Amino acid sequence: MIEVRSLTKYFGTQKAVDEISFVVEKGEILGFLGPNAAGKSTTMRMITGFIPPSGGTAVIGGSDITTDSLSARQKIGYLPENAPAYPDMTVYSFLDFCAQIRGFAGIDRKSKIEETIERCFLTTVRHQTINTLSKGYKQRVCFAQSIIHDPEYLILDEPTDGLDPNQKHEVRLMIRNMAAEKVIILSTHILDEMDAVCTRAIVIADGRIVADQTPDDLRKKSSVHGAVTLAIAGGETQSIIACLKSVPGVKSVEILSSNDGNTRVRVFPENKEQSIAESLLAELIQKQYMVQSTFVEQGHLDEVFRMITTESAIEKDIPLKKAQLSDRLRALPELRSQQSQKSEEI
Repeated sequence: MIEVRSLTKYFGTQKAVDEISFVVEKGEILGFLGPNAAGKSTTMRMITGFIPPSGGTAVIGGSDITTDSLSARQKIGYLPENAPAYPDMTVYSFLDFCAQIRGFAGIDRKSKIEETIERCFLTTVRHQTINTLSKGYKQRVCFAQSIIHDPEYLILDEPTDGLDPNQKHEVRLMIRNMAAEKVIILSTHILDEMDAVCTRAIVIADGRIVADQTPDDLRKKSSVHGAVTLAIAGGETQSIIACLKSVPGVKSVEILSSNDGNTRVRVFPENKEQSIAESLLAELIQKQYMVQSTFVEQGHLDEVFRMITTESAIEKDIPLKKAQLSDRLRALPELRSQQSQKSEEI
């Protein structure tokens, strides 16, 4: 497993990462999410030994990244941010170089290169220099070097950045297929990516963890989770609302649209864990309303993401504002004295 223990990073006086701790087990795909400048890439760089932490450590398969760095890094496959590679090398020669660094030689090295080129869909560009490749292909080349030695631990920083939808699908499928035998951490700011690939999500804001749950559990925090959206043809809007409110378990009804005899409403339950869809349909059918469609809302991850990262920013700002207020109050007698002195001079 990967165990992160109170990782902290200062750049000057600025605290970029604030005592982050978590554990990732084999078979998990952990999504590491956060807004820009939240500390995602800095955390990844510390876990991989790319930059030293100011405090805390990470343990990779029993090897401490600060005291046994070489052993820890040998176990890791790392895709850094912005996919760095040697631009004048061909795809094949770059992967050959990476395989040599990883200790492969002879037929074994050649088979590893061929296997990785095929796995990462690089066959058509294998003899092109990297500086002639598109951004998506460069990303795939760097992804290839991260898996060429079949590492136990994969750390991927924005693995699908710059890829088209088909390429994203291929990379996501590849990550899921590898997950059973590896520990995988991937950072992203794309919520769809996290939802499609990850079994667990950590949300970081202002250098601190603000959520650590499965995507489904995160979705449950959405204000619309469990709500039922209905499209109803015919009938007077207020009568429809009265009918829906009469159903046991209904908390409130929101009108989404109403025109030309067609009404769309969202019905919120009192208890999000108890479905009210069947009860609503039964009541509407009994009152002879024509229901065109029914949809039970699972929740919106983008709403939850904004909510928890914004709340974090507000909470962090409160002590600062209190400190500023205290400073102003302490300075108030001095300011009054200065104002009084100026008044006497005038």
